[in-house]
Amino acid sequence: MWYETGLTIFGQKIAYTELVGQVLALAVVFLAQRRSLLTWPVQLVSVALLFTVYLSAHLGGLATRQVAVGAIAVYGWYAWVRRRDPVFGVVVRKGSRRERLAIAGAFVAGTVAFALVLDALDASWAPWPDAAIFIGTILAFALQGLGLVEFWLVWLVVDAVGVPLQIQSGLYFSAFVYVIFAGLVIHGFIDWNRTAHRLTQAAKSPL
Repeated sequence: MWYETGLTIFGQKIAYTELVGQVLALAVVFLAQRRSLLTWPVQLVSVALLFTVYLSAHLGGLATRQVAVGAIAVYGWYAWVRRRDPVFGVVVRKGSRRERLAIAGAFVAGTVAFALVLDALDASWAPWPDAAIFIGTILAFALQGLGLVEFWLVWLVVDAVGVPLQIQSGLYFSAFVYVIFAGLVIHGFIDWNRTAHRLTQAAKSPL
């Protein structure tokens, strides 16, 4: 199949779709850290490519995730265009304690529910980590679209689950990309956290 053609690196076959899709996914994290509007169109191209990769690897959760992320990317693009500050760019903020609890609850409940669905449909050989990555990714992108700093923390959880799953699936390049993701995510969290603090201080300052 066209999406299975690729090259061999260190004895491992890497499909061109996986290579380009994951490189673009890295670019998305880089662009998100800088709150660039290019984040979203690049994301749309990435998910289109990775959809074919995960479908061929029989990872139904990860494949379905790409469809959901594509839909959220459209929303995120629209939301960021509407919430641009002339000085600070895209407005970001820290979530409240209630919001953080809601995020954690949604992650746990969503993972359990989706894992049971994947298992019942025999759509994944690893339904629980597959489901955790799916739900975590959906949450992360949704929170990113809303401008909440906590989306970076959700990404760290996704990375922690994703690396061993990608290795067990034979997607070694994707596993390597997930490791790089972790470093970019930590840097992104620090940057967004600082920006949120500056925005809060600016809002408190008298005109």
